[in-house]
Amino acid sequence: MNLSLALPEIALAVFVCAFMIVDSVTKGRILPALHNGVVLFLLALGAYCLANVPAVGTQLAFHNMYIQDGMGMALKGFSAFAVAFTLIVGSSYAKDRDMFKGELHALVMFTLLGQMIMISANNLLLIYLGVELLSLSLYAAVAMHRDSVKATEAAMKYFVLGALASGFLLYGMSMIYGATGSLNHADIAFASAGAGSKSIIFVFGLVFLVAGLAFKLGVVPFHMWVPDVYQGSPSITTLLISGAPKLAAFAMMMRLLVDGLYTKAMDWQQMLMVLAVLSLAIGNLTAIAQTSLKRMLAYSTIAQMGFMLLGMLSGVIAGNPANSTAAYSAAMFYSITYVLTTLGTFGVIMVMSRKGIEVENIADLKGLNKRSPWLALVMLLLMFSLAGIPPMVGFAAKLAVLKALLATGQIWLTVYAVMFSLVGAFYYIRVVKTMYFEAPADDTDIAIAADARTVLGLNGLAVIVLGLLPAPLMAYCAQLIQQSLAG
Repeated sequence: MNLSLALPEIALAVFVCAFMIVDSVTKGRILPALHNGVVLFLLALGAYCLANVPAVGTQLAFHNMYIQDGMGMALKGFSAFAVAFTLIVGSSYAKDRDMFKGELHALVMFTLLGQMIMISANNLLLIYLGVELLSLSLYAAVAMHRDSVKATEAAMKYFVLGALASGFLLYGMSMIYGATGSLNHADIAFASAGAGSKSIIFVFGLVFLVAGLAFKLGVVPFHMWVPDVYQGSPSITTLLISGAPKLAAFAMMMRLLVDGLYTKAMDWQQMLMVLAVLSLAIGNLTAIAQTSLKRMLAYSTIAQMGFMLLGMLSGVIAGNPANSTAAYSAAMFYSITYVLTTLGTFGVIMVMSRKGIEVENIADLKGLNKRSPWLALVMLLLMFSLAGIPPMVGFAAKLAVLKALLATGQIWLTVYAVMFSLVGAFYYIRVVKTMYFEAPADDTDIAIAADARTVLGLNGLAVIVLGLLPAPLMAYCAQLIQQSLAG
């Protein structure tokens, strides 16, 4: 058994245990120093993962339950950077709300550990372990702001609906195990090609499995938790939910649906199409009516995940391996760039918030250009990227998905996606109008820590650079997907 394959997970698990012991012994007296240590460790972990992306091949460990390949290592690296970004930008926000504690840092690292397990899971039980580790950590993180009634209510809603989704996922897994006799993806793929997979048990298992995945992505009709949790959670927790976990969800779909259940693609592709079509429509149309910035971004997330599902769908429908690789890599590129823009968006919201005051409504951004031109510019770039306006990276991501979809001959679906992208542009541009063309309701200066200013600046720069030069990252995603599919 080659334990070195799971070195990122092992190192993170050891580090978080050591962190909790030291923080407990010192009773939080050296937490600022520990905070810096956590951020540096996460950055180093992300750099290690990206530097050690395997050039070729796929390796298995723990009785084939764990898989390491280029796609997995890259997504782990990006996830570690996203979580480090969250801690850097959210430290001042957490201090103002009495949330800057060892418990928050431990929960943040446990969410990352859960994501890493999900990304490398090659077994249904390991997937469930990763999902539950991520989910339970997020439930607790949502309730960290103990003085907030809204946060407590959001945590309860998230917990109850999350438990329901976990039940769906586990029930579907148990049915698939009953029909195939195995929990490993490779064995399920082999068994699903046989006659046993035509049983009603297998079909129901597939339906429950896709429903559980859809809940974790927050797509229609399993989206009811997203707006309430986004609005009620402290912004740092909202970013934890809306950022890096989307990378883990993408990896989980690739491992489970493409690797394990590809022979049954004709059954689940129809479900993906329904989820994508409904999410684009309901997400974009409902976002228009929102006055709450967080709820608007929540419905925006639903629509964005619908777009990502179109990329996954294109890979299934594609008639040849080249088109499939292009479609899956477009979905991966879309996931990475979406997380990048989401990090910046909620980063701006957090640095604008101060003790006793939350930036929750679109009206809170009035006159931001006069209060902080630099912050307004970063937010403008991010809104344009989410809207898919060139030359931002969001345009390149949407174009890649649309090209992959068009290559499959789904012209009506391509036109449908373009139309709702135009609808979505309205509420993003409304935010820009509020920042630049309305008088500020508050003239208070916005104090931004140097580290937060640096990472937000780098985030805005990345949105432009990747929009102007998307080819290297797209080629990188295509290479990783090709290796994953070949393995």
